[in-house]
Amino acid sequence: MDIALLLTSTVTLAGGIPLTLLLTFASLLAGLVISVPLAFMRASSRRWLSLPVLAYTYVLRGTPLLVQLFIIYYGLGQIGFIRSSVLWVALREPFWCCLIAFSLNGAAYTTEIFRGGIQSVAPGMIEAAQAVGMSPLQIKRRIIFPIAFRSVLPSYANEVISLVKATSLASTVTLLEITGLSRKLVSETFAPYEIFIAAGLLYLGLTFLLTGAFHMLEAQLNGAPRAKSKPGRVALSQVAHEQ
Repeated sequence: MDIALLLTSTVTLAGGIPLTLLLTFASLLAGLVISVPLAFMRASSRRWLSLPVLAYTYVLRGTPLLVQLFIIYYGLGQIGFIRSSVLWVALREPFWCCLIAFSLNGAAYTTEIFRGGIQSVAPGMIEAAQAVGMSPLQIKRRIIFPIAFRSVLPSYANEVISLVKATSLASTVTLLEITGLSRKLVSETFAPYEIFIAAGLLYLGLTFLLTGAFHMLEAQLNGAPRAKSKPGRVALSQVAHEQ
C-alpha cells in the first residue's frame, strides 16, 4: 500500500466533507420537521390519522434509498408538467434532489423512532398534565415530546450516523462529496485501494465525532432532574403557573 498516496488522498477527499455535512444536517433538519407531526399522527388511536402515515413509512423504509433518489432525479424530470412548473428549478439540480430524497427517507425512519417514544410515555404523566389545566398542544410540546426524545435518543443517534453514510449515494447523481471525489480521484490515479481506504477513514472520523456528541447530549439529558410519579403533579403545577 502506498502510504504517501493514502495521506495525500485523505487531504484531497477532506474537501468533500463540507458538502457531506451540509447534506447530512440539512436533510436531518428537514426530516425532523416532517417527522415530529407525523409521529404524533402515527401514534394516534384514530386510524384515519395513523394509517396514511403507516403507508408512508412502510413504502419509504421498504424501498432502497438509491431507488428513491433515482426516481426523484431521473424520473420526475420525465413528467411534462413538472418540467414546466416552478418545481423544475429545484428538481433539475442534483443537490436538491438528494436533499429531498434523504429528507423524506430519513423522516420515515425518524417518524417510527419517535412514535415508539411517544407511545412509551407513562399515562400518569399525561393525566397529571391534564389535571393542572394544560392544553393538548402544551402537553405534547412540554411533556410528551421531551420525554419521548430523551428515551429514543440512542436510536435517533444511529439514524443520524446512518444518514451520514447514506450521503455517499449523492455521488451517483454527480455530486462531489467524499465518495464523489473518491470516484473522480480513482479515475485519475487508478489506485482505488488507497483512495477508498482514505474515504473510509474520513467517514469513520465523522462517525466518531457524531457518536461522541450524542453521548455528551445523552449524558446531559440523563443528568437532568426527573419528576417522580407522585410529585409529578406538583412539578407540572409549577410549570403551568410559570407559563
